[in-house]
Amino acid sequence: MSIRPLVLLPDPVLRQVSKPVEAFDAQLKRFSDDMLETMYEAPGIGLAAIQVAEPLRVVVIDLTKDDEPKLPQIFINPEILSRSDGINVHEEGCLSIPDYYADVERPASIRVAYQDLQGNKHELNADGLLATCLQHEIDHLNGVLFIDHISRLKRDMVVRKFKKLAKDRAAGALVG
Repeated sequence: MSIRPLVLLPDPVLRQVSKPVEAFDAQLKRFSDDMLETMYEAPGIGLAAIQVAEPLRVVVIDLTKDDEPKLPQIFINPEILSRSDGINVHEEGCLSIPDYYADVERPASIRVAYQDLQGNKHELNADGLLATCLQHEIDHLNGVLFIDHISRLKRDMVVRKFKKLAKDRAAGALVG
């Protein structure tokens, strides 16, 4: 396993729509393990493949607390089948937008179809934090960021800040 570099805002890779996984093989298993290791190291509770520059429909999630045994979940080709009318508000953050958090409204529960690492099909009813996390990560697969769910003013401020940080990093790399 290896830790992969995270793609950060404003990188346009984050706006790519990811392609379905077609090969359920050892390479997919290794990639999923790398994603989990990257997510744990960050640390985070969810990661989409596009966040490590792979435009594949792969999501990893682990909602356990630090003092609990890890319970990683891997979702290949996840698709939201239905959403509840009820709404939940959770404070969200993103490994691709470090140190920025905002309250986001999303459906309180969802039904998701996905495949496991062997290609077997499953469906899952999710609510609470799992529903929020799945929606956040599936958004990534569709080129949507959580900041797209906040006000335009706040979103524009965040994008400007991260563009400046990227410019400063690039200038520092040229000097160093």
